[in-house]
Amino acid sequence: MRDAIVIGGGHNGLVCAFYLARAGLKVTVLERRPVVGGAAVTEEFHPGFRNSVAAYTVSLLNPRVIHDMDLARHGLRVVERPLANFLPLDESRYLKLGPGRTAAEVARFSPRDAARLDAYHAHLDSAADLLRELVLQTPPNRVQGGWLAALPELLKAGRIGRRMARLPLAAQRELLDLFTKSAGDHLDSWFESDPIKAAYGFDSVVGNYASPYTPGSAYVLLHHVFGEVNGKKGAWGHALGGMGAITQAMAKAARAQGVEIRLDCAVDEVLLRDGRAAGVVTARGERLAARAVVSNLNPRLLYTRLVDPAALPPDFLRRMQAWRCGSGTFRMNVALSELPDFGCLPGKAPAEHHGSGIIIAPSLAYMERAYHDARSLGWAREPIVEMLIPSTLDPGLAPPGQHVASLFCQHVAPVLPGGASWDDARERVADLMIDTVDRHAPNFRRAVLGRQILSPLDLERTFGLVGGDIFHGALGLDQLFAARPMLGHADYRGPVAGLYTCGAGTHPGGGVTGAPGHNAAREILRDFARRGRRGRMRRDA
Repeated sequence: MRDAIVIGGGHNGLVCAFYLARAGLKVTVLERRPVVGGAAVTEEFHPGFRNSVAAYTVSLLNPRVIHDMDLARHGLRVVERPLANFLPLDESRYLKLGPGRTAAEVARFSPRDAARLDAYHAHLDSAADLLRELVLQTPPNRVQGGWLAALPELLKAGRIGRRMARLPLAAQRELLDLFTKSAGDHLDSWFESDPIKAAYGFDSVVGNYASPYTPGSAYVLLHHVFGEVNGKKGAWGHALGGMGAITQAMAKAARAQGVEIRLDCAVDEVLLRDGRAAGVVTARGERLAARAVVSNLNPRLLYTRLVDPAALPPDFLRRMQAWRCGSGTFRMNVALSELPDFGCLPGKAPAEHHGSGIIIAPSLAYMERAYHDARSLGWAREPIVEMLIPSTLDPGLAPPGQHVASLFCQHVAPVLPGGASWDDARERVADLMIDTVDRHAPNFRRAVLGRQILSPLDLERTFGLVGGDIFHGALGLDQLFAARPMLGHADYRGPVAGLYTCGAGTHPGGGVTGAPGHNAAREILRDFARRGRRGRMRRDA
C-alpha cells in the first residue's frame, strides 16, 4: 500500500513528493507526459535546437527548496542575466535596466524619475520581503466547528497581523496600494516618463489577462519581484540546460528519497471509499491504492474531471466550475540563424542586451490597447512581446553560431470570440508576433529557421494549463492567499478527506517556486501524524 500518490510530475508535484518521501512515506508520482517536469521542461523543437518549451526563466524558485533538495548536487546551475531588461522603444531610443545602470538610463528620459528610483525600490522591497516571509506559510483558513477548531487559524492570522503592524504607517499604505490598486495608477503616482513605467508595468500583465489599469494588477507586479537568483533579491536568471534542468534535478532528488515516478501515466479518476480518497484509476484502467492522493493539477481540472461530483458540496463544485483561468498568453520558441539586429542598438555580435529580457511594449497605454484589442478582436494588433535568447548564456542549446529565442507574448484571448478556433488562428498570430519583433530588429524574420507555436489551446492540451493560464488560476484578490483556491480550503486540503492540492492553484500562486509543493507536504504530514501513520516533516523543512 502506498502512502501517497501525486498526480502530475510538474515541479510542485516533485517537490511535494520529495518532502513526503524524506519523512518516510512511500510515494508514487504519476505523470501524463513522457517527460517529467510539467511546464518546466527542455525539449528539442527544431532539429539541433533545444529550449525551455513553456516556463522559460528563473527567479521565484524558493531558496529553501533549492537547499533542501540539494539541487546543485543534482546538476542545477543558474546564471544571472547580464542586464535585467532591455526595451527597444523606437528606431533610435531604448532603455536598459540593471544593477548600477537603471538610474543613468532613466535620467535620459526624466531626471525626476531617476531621482525617485531608490525610494520606489525601497517601498517595493519592503512589500516583497513580507511576501517572502508568507510564501512558505500556510494561509489562515476558515474552518468548521467552534472556537477550539478555529484557534490555530486565529493565532496564525494574529502572527501575520503583528508582522504587518510592525511596518511603518507609510509602508502599510504602500502595501495596501499594491494589493488593491492597478499597476498603472500605482506607477503613475511614482513616475512621469513612459519608458520606466512600461519597464515596471510589464510585470503586471505577465500571465495576467488584464490591462495594467485593471484594479489588483499591482499585486501581479509584486508577485514577479519577490524572487532571487543566487542570493540576489529581485534578480532573474537562466538555468543552464533550460528549465528542464530544474525539474530533472528535482526528479533525481525525489528518486534518491525513494520516490517512484511513472511517465506516460495519465489519471482518469480519483477513487473514493467511505468518503475518502483511496487511490486513482489510470487511463490504462489500472487501479492504484493509496492512503492519500495529492493533485498538482489546476484545481478546476481536479474537481470537475477527476472527482465524482456527487462527493463535492454543491457550492464548492459551482465555484470550482467558475474558477477564473486564462493568462492571455501566446508562447513561441524560435530557431535563429543569427542574433536580432535592433535598429535602436545595431549589431549582430553578442551584446549584453541580447542576454536580457527584451520587452516590446513602450508604454502603459500600448499595453492597455493590447488588452482591449484582445477582448474585442481575439488578439492584440500590436501585441506585447518579451523575448529571451538563452543561447547567449547557454550555447549548448543551439548549433555553433546560431541561437534559440523564447517569445512570451501577451495579449491574446484564451477563448476566441465568435466561436473561432485557435487551431485556425495560431499561424496567423505567430506571424504577427514575428513581425512585431521584426519592426524593431529588421533581420529577425529572415533569421527564423523554425518555430514552435503554443496558443492558449495548445498550452491547455499539452500542459493542462486551462485557457493557457500559467498560474493555474488568475491572481485576483478573490483567488489569493486564504481564498486560493477557495475560502475554507486554503490549507491544501479539499472537501474530500485524504485528497490534497499542491500546485500553483494554491498559495502562493504561480511561477516556478516549489512553495506550494513544500507547504502541501507539511500539511499532509501533519495529517499522517494525527492519524498515527508514519511521517513527520523534519524541523528544517
